[in-house]
Amino acid sequence: MKNSRRAFVLVCAAAAVGLAGAAAGQPKAKYTMKIAHLEAPTQPRHLGLLKVGELVKARTNGEVEVQLFPASQLGNARQMVEGVQFGTIEATMMPAAFLGGFNPAVSVLDIPYLFPTDRAKSERLRESAFGQAILNSFNSRGLLALRLWPNGRKSITSNKPLDHLDALKGQKFRVMDSKILIEQFAAVGASAVAINFSELYTSLQTGVVDGEENPLDTISTMKFHEVQKNLVVTEHGSMEDVFLVNPGWWGKLPQSHRDAILKSLDEVKPQTEKAKEEAQQKALELIKSSGKVNIRVANEAERKRLRDAMAPRAQAAYLDRAGAEGRKLLDLYQQEAKRLGL
Repeated sequence: MKNSRRAFVLVCAAAAVGLAGAAAGQPKAKYTMKIAHLEAPTQPRHLGLLKVGELVKARTNGEVEVQLFPASQLGNARQMVEGVQFGTIEATMMPAAFLGGFNPAVSVLDIPYLFPTDRAKSERLRESAFGQAILNSFNSRGLLALRLWPNGRKSITSNKPLDHLDALKGQKFRVMDSKILIEQFAAVGASAVAINFSELYTSLQTGVVDGEENPLDTISTMKFHEVQKNLVVTEHGSMEDVFLVNPGWWGKLPQSHRDAILKSLDEVKPQTEKAKEEAQQKALELIKSSGKVNIRVANEAERKRLRDAMAPRAQAAYLDRAGAEGRKLLDLYQQEAKRLGL
C-alpha cells in the first residue's frame, strides 16, 4: 500500500474512533447527521466520509454528530433516498446511476465519455455551471444535492474477444437498469440486459451474458475476472456520487454548520478520488497477476471512436426520458465543455 493511501486509511481509522462517541468534556451534539450509503466500510467512499465526519465534528465544536451506515444497513438504494426525502435519514451518498428513477435529469451522467480522461478537467466540469445545474435539478424532488464526488470509471470485460471496437458486435453485456446504458451498447452492435448485481458473477460464469462494465476495483473485489477472459480499460463511464441531504434538516442548521459540512466535503473529495484511483491501479495489478485475463488499455483514438459511436444514441435515450429539462442540461454541458476546452 502506498504511503499516501496508508496515511489516508490511518486518518480515517482515527476518525472512526472519534465518531464512535463524544469525547470527554465535549458538549453533547445538537444535531445528528445520519449518512447512509451502499459501499463496504473498506471502500474509499466510506473512508472519505469518515474523514468528513471528523472534520465536521471539529469545525462545529461537537454540535454536529455524523453517524455512518455503510453497506446498505438502512436499506437498498431506493429506501435510502426515500429516507432522505422523508427525513428519517439526514443524508446519503448515492451513485447517480441509481437516482434516475427519482430524477431523470441526473441520468445525463450515464452518457458515455461525458467526462474527459484528464481528471483535472473533469473536476472543472463538476464545478462548472453544468455541475451546479445537476445539483439544482434535485430541488423540485424533495432533495437537496450538495456535491458530486467521483467514484471511479467503468471498463469492459467479456468472455469473447475485445481486440477492437468491432469485436463488440453480437456480444451481450450486463448493465444497470438504464435505457441509456442499453442504448450505448446497441450503438456498437451489442445487446445489453439489466441483471441484479448480486446475480452477475453467476450470469458471467454460466454464459447468460458475455460480459459486463464496472470500475476495475469492483471487477477485482467481486472476482469477475475469475469468470472473464478479456478486459479492455476504456474508462467510458464515470461513476459519480451525489451527496443528498434532507432539505428540512439542512434548513434548521446554523449557516456556520452548513459551511463546515460543505468545506469538509470539498476538502476530502480529492483525497477520496486519489484513494479510488490507487484502488483501481491495485485492482488492475491483481487482475494481471491472476494470469487468466487478456488485458489491454484503449488509447485516446479508440476512446474517441467509442464515444463517437455510443454517445449519440445514449443522448437520444436520455432526452427521451428527461425531455425539455434534459435538453437544457445537455445544452449547458456542451456550452461548458467548449468553454473548458474538453
